[in-house]
Amino acid sequence: MTAEPAAGPPPATADATAPPPSLVAGVGASCGVPVAEVLDLVAATLARAGYASRAVTALATVAARAAEPGLVGAARRLGVPLRSYPAEALAAVPVPAPSGAARAAVGTPSVAEAAALLAAGPGAELLIGKRKSAPPGRAARATCALAAAGTGTALPALADGHIPTATDSVPATSDPIPAATDPIPAAPDRIPAATDRIPAATGLPHEPDLRHHGDAEVRGAHGELTDLTDLAVNVRTGTPPAWLKAVIAASLDGLAAYPDGRAARRAVAARHGLPVDRVLLTSGAAEAFVLIARAVQARRPVVVHPQFTEPEAALRDAGHTVERVLLDERDGFRLDPAAVPADADLVIVGNPTNPTSVLHPAGTLAQLARPGRTLVVDEAFMDAVPGERASLAGRTDLPGLVVLRSLTKTWGLAGLRIGYVLAAPGTVAELTRAQPLWPVSAPALAAAEACCTPAALAEAAAAAGQIAADRAHLLSRLAEFTGIHAVPAAEGPFVLIRLAHAAAVREELRTRGFAVRRGDTFPGLGPDWLRLAVRDRTTTDRFVAALAGVLESGPAAVSDGGRGGGPAD
Repeated sequence: MTAEPAAGPPPATADATAPPPSLVAGVGASCGVPVAEVLDLVAATLARAGYASRAVTALATVAARAAEPGLVGAARRLGVPLRSYPAEALAAVPVPAPSGAARAAVGTPSVAEAAALLAAGPGAELLIGKRKSAPPGRAARATCALAAAGTGTALPALADGHIPTATDSVPATSDPIPAATDPIPAAPDRIPAATDRIPAATGLPHEPDLRHHGDAEVRGAHGELTDLTDLAVNVRTGTPPAWLKAVIAASLDGLAAYPDGRAARRAVAARHGLPVDRVLLTSGAAEAFVLIARAVQARRPVVVHPQFTEPEAALRDAGHTVERVLLDERDGFRLDPAAVPADADLVIVGNPTNPTSVLHPAGTLAQLARPGRTLVVDEAFMDAVPGERASLAGRTDLPGLVVLRSLTKTWGLAGLRIGYVLAAPGTVAELTRAQPLWPVSAPALAAAEACCTPAALAEAAAAAGQIAADRAHLLSRLAEFTGIHAVPAAEGPFVLIRLAHAAAVREELRTRGFAVRRGDTFPGLGPDWLRLAVRDRTTTDRFVAALAGVLESGPAAVSDGGRGGGPAD
């Protein structure tokens, strides 16, 4: 692959008799950029300056792209650290080729040039200005610039601006520098796939907001509910049904008594064909994540992303260092069990996964179970899948399996908080010890029992069939837009879409009466993603009309096929 030249200083000629300077390659990238595209561009940029690929001592980028698998993988392949800086720090660095597109995408007019200069330290010289990758057949998704540290100036420790990544522990290579035409040798690790494991950083500026949830999209500045049409929250509309409201209302007569969950536990156990001692009732599935984080003594917990962020947040709050497996859009966000570390002793994965709506086959997830590992499968949306195919809820043969269920989505009980855990009796006992007394209210227990009756299960099955039909309609309408890409294998009551300027689109949709869920708060996704709840056909058609109006009005032209307007340069 070749790289097209861009504005910047002319090519430098390296002095073959002098030791090479400390060279930093600043890199900008669009979400999902391949490792190979970054590596090829860095090699071409270094060659233009007269240096071999292994002469680079660090890659540098903006904080918003610090966890991008393509950049992390390229740094690991080169054996150098990936340094990153907040957008405001980069914006303060004068550069020869500022970009309005980069400012709109990540908050700074330059990533590649400013990051290279900032990482190279005081007195740094920009050897090669910003260059774009030139992959055959599609738009560039990466930019690169090259800077040399000033005389006698080592690369800074970056105590203020540096955001650690998975590559920081990998030292720069000390191997002889190969010729510029040599292939880039792989580091001892394999080339990272997009499913590579990335340690989750805590409290860092580039980190997604793990506490952001869809309900925030439908509330006003002071937390009040708005009259927006809600496509941000995955609770089924028109719920709870009248019969369930009546059950809950009848339970209010017993509020003077302490809750007794035995009848509800028996109902849940019977619903899944399990013994009662394999059931634990919880205040929604979210409480179960907290209990697991507190009770499971994991040495290497891994969360598969993109997925619901509460499991990782709970693990962090309990003091765990969390490792991520990031699934890739190019693979349809499907899980390869081999991507999970063999020695991970706690693995958490959603099925179907929020927000991708991908349903992983039961056999794929079963491969993750092994002695000495706790495998947590979040099936909060499984009752929205016709036939609940791929569910592991009734399995007792898989060691360490913990299945979580929620009754809040299908039945409209998010405000009541009711869910449950299905696990081996010993695990249930451990989680119970971490749970406070009377964690589930009497009305929630009454709802749980009622939702497990044959009539309720039949209603849920019918609703799942209707959701599938409504989802197909939504996907077909979205396919009318050339600049919108929907994750195709959606099986849940929501779909994930990628389009350019998604943040601007989301804000403009609010002015037109619709709330949608931002995607950049999910690890592994970026600012080009939105999640849409499946609604009835009439609502979908109204939404599509509003979306078309937004895209035609100008704030979000999608002429590049919804890939975010090129690389964040």
